[in-house]
Amino acid sequence: MMNMQSMMKQAQKLQKQMEQKQAELATTEFVGKSAQDLVVATFTGDKKLVTIQFSEAVVDPEDMETLQDMTTQAVNDALTQIDVATQKSMGAFAGKLPF
Repeated sequence: MMNMQSMMKQAQKLQKQMEQKQAELATTEFVGKSAQDLVVATFTGDKKLVTIQFSEAVVDPEDMETLQDMTTQAVNDALTQIDVATQKSMGAFAGKLPF
């Protein structure tokens, strides 16, 4: 059985590793796309919008609903990628906790 001091050292080590992974995720860019890449949204891993690009083909003043739908699709795609990457990266630490 681990003693308390050893457990604390292990926990501190894991905390530093988690902080490093969080920092890496925060600076990673995730690109979400709508159908046919007509709308592209780029986020950082801390869910901050960097850019959003619209293809000329999707900009139609008579059909704003399609632009809105594609924008939502691209944004949600990028946010889903961030959630998956976060779970994959941070979930690895769950099994390593010393308690």
